[in-house]
Amino acid sequence: MRTSGRTRKAAVIAVAGIATCATLITGCSSDSNNDSKGGGSSDANQKITLHIGDFGSFGYDDKTGAALFSEYHKLHPNITVVEDNTSDGQQYWDTLKLHLTQGSGLADIQAIEVGYIAEAVTPAIASKFEDIGKAPGVNVDDWVSYKEKQATTSDGKVIGLGTDIGPTAICYRKDLFQQAGLPTDRDQVAQLWAGDWQKFVDAGKKFKAKAPAGVAFTDSGSGLFNAVLASQPTQYSDASGKLIYDTSAGVKTAWDLATEAVQDGLTAKLRQFNTDNSWNAAFKTSKFATVACPSWMVGQVATNSGPALKGKWDIAQPPQAGNWGGSFLGVPSAGKHVKEAEALAEWLTAPAQEVKVFQKFGNIPSTKAGLNDPAVLAATNDFFPGTPVGKVYTTTAQNVQPAPIGQWDGQVKTFITDNGILDMEQHGTAKDKAWSNVQKLVKDKIEQ
Repeated sequence: MRTSGRTRKAAVIAVAGIATCATLITGCSSDSNNDSKGGGSSDANQKITLHIGDFGSFGYDDKTGAALFSEYHKLHPNITVVEDNTSDGQQYWDTLKLHLTQGSGLADIQAIEVGYIAEAVTPAIASKFEDIGKAPGVNVDDWVSYKEKQATTSDGKVIGLGTDIGPTAICYRKDLFQQAGLPTDRDQVAQLWAGDWQKFVDAGKKFKAKAPAGVAFTDSGSGLFNAVLASQPTQYSDASGKLIYDTSAGVKTAWDLATEAVQDGLTAKLRQFNTDNSWNAAFKTSKFATVACPSWMVGQVATNSGPALKGKWDIAQPPQAGNWGGSFLGVPSAGKHVKEAEALAEWLTAPAQEVKVFQKFGNIPSTKAGLNDPAVLAATNDFFPGTPVGKVYTTTAQNVQPAPIGQWDGQVKTFITDNGILDMEQHGTAKDKAWSNVQKLVKDKIEQ
């Protein structure tokens, strides 16, 4: 999956990373029965706890997800799975890198978001992970063509197994569209902006003219930026991995459209996945009518909106097909139960489990078999009655043309969204000044 994140000053990251071992990304690799690295227990009856460090919503949990942790425990009664989750993707990644460097404080399995995978496969970080491509039961050809390539080092080591991909659609409130005089049928809604993200912004201007009081067209400029950029053939880096964000046609398109939406008052000025839960709460209080909606966002929309808004949301095709997000599960070599962790990672990312997560939570499979499973193609979601959720997202997924990614993409994204667009929304920073601030941050914080 994919989440927005925030950049922290290095000193704060270091302190937070050490202090929050139990609550941020770490189970600190778990039980007291086996302290040997790598091999795990040869006794299948020995009770162990495996920790998964992740961010956002992967849809595995027993409360709102597909209950895969309890299912795995039934299959392996000696193994208990615990998720150590944080909502902030950037904070998660910064802290994970710190713990990898220290060789301690790591969960048995660590998630890696696609925006950071190019950095993760560099020698310094990749050396801290097992070559999970060689684990029993793993065949890297089981994933869509580009997925495992992203997690493969230059010398062929695979450091993570693909969880999901993020084909993007538009989630919208039918009742709020009706009140603003816009169509509500998903096919007619899709026609409002078919083929061009500028048409999406223009639809927002029409919405604003007759919108209910206090309701913005979309949740955030940053969400719009990410969705637009996801559909562009050129993003932050070129095919060699060189950072080209400041000359990229795709970044310019996404920046111009997002800032136009901000300047025209079309956004609710929210930070997605904010730790103060203001974004989550805004779903229930109907502060916006649309959210750019990669497949992993479906579960977020349903959970955050609550039962009272069931049936009021629908999902339409996006202006252009794009992939926003998608993650991997890697196994740190410093873990106490590497073999067991690899087996769990392989099981969680197998087609059968990826299908279950999609059916329950919306994260669309990255395995070929999962993506083409009849249950995915025909999937619906109770929160969106009558919406062909599977058809919407598999149609988009089949039209995605992956763009090159580089090791600094995740950091640059954070600078643009949090230090550029969000500053415009919440502090009134001028567009040119906001872009200048982004450039300065890239220059100061990224060594190329």
